Amino acid sequence: MSNYKYEIIIYWSQQDEAYIAEVPELAGCAADGETYQEALTNVEVVIDEWIETAQLKGRPIPQPKGKLMFA
Repeated sequence: MSNYKYEIIIYWSQQDEAYIAEVPELAGCAADGETYQEALTNVEVVIDEWIETAQLKGRPIPQPKGKLMFA
């Protein structure tokens, strides 16, 4: 489980027939799942992978800002 404090937005997608979990502060960071919990678990893995990839490529990693106003 990720120890990062990024905001995660989870919603049901009728088109995908799955829950979608997005991390607005990390461009392109999203995951899906058949259940709310599965989407959350999957996006935590993707957050770790996103940060690991950014570190390897020398890209900046945004600091978590807490509650955002995207929704």
